[in-house]
Amino acid sequence: MKNDLSGKNAVITGASRGVGKAAALALAAEGVNLAVCARTLDALQDTVKEGLHEGVKIYAFAVDLNDPEQTVQFMRDAENALGGMDILINNAGIWLSGKCTDIPLEDWQKTMNVNLTAPFLTSQYFARSNIEKRRPGKIININSQAAFNGSTSGHVHYAASKAGLTAMTVSMARELGPSGITVNGIALGMVDTDLIRDAYFKNEAAYNARLPIGRLAEPEEIAGILVFMAGSGSDYMTGATVDASGGMLMR
Repeated sequence: MKNDLSGKNAVITGASRGVGKAAALALAAEGVNLAVCARTLDALQDTVKEGLHEGVKIYAFAVDLNDPEQTVQFMRDAENALGGMDILINNAGIWLSGKCTDIPLEDWQKTMNVNLTAPFLTSQYFARSNIEKRRPGKIININSQAAFNGSTSGHVHYAASKAGLTAMTVSMARELGPSGITVNGIALGMVDTDLIRDAYFKNEAAYNARLPIGRLAEPEEIAGILVFMAGSGSDYMTGATVDASGGMLMR
């Protein structure tokens, strides 16, 4: 199946490592130009260096997604750099810990800002711009099995933010479908990234017991799914959240 991605433009948040970096490099290999962000430009050096080997254009931005103004400005800068946007991957997220009785309000608000408000703002900007230009597009939200299973290990704020992202995906899909913009998500389980690696290896047996496949996912495995979701093969999908959790989530 051809993905028909060559020459497209994608915006990816949190592209310095893990799934975000793997998605950026996989799309670059398909000929997609990129605008990527992370908290620092230094963190994006490897992504940019490796992606440029594919002969595409890559623009890197330092953004604090906890700050709504910076988030919207990133979208302006990304659009101006690329000249237009075809794909938006809302990948960036934080995974703070704490029992529900102990979570500080600051941690709750930061989790909601980064995991839910930032994807809303980037998607809103993407939709407004593409509707104005009568340009179709694809929004892909990186979600979690925790959106459906809830937290089992002290991450109520994370699970709540991802549940909100699920509802946002469906709601935006209904509104934006007539304009040619699809909105989908992918629910991940345990992926071998810096975000969860320490927690996983401290309690490896317990986590593996929840994984019928019996291992962590590699970021590149998730990137392969994202390439399909960004390409023409997914044109008739919208409002869907695809499960890629190694069996942690089965529906």
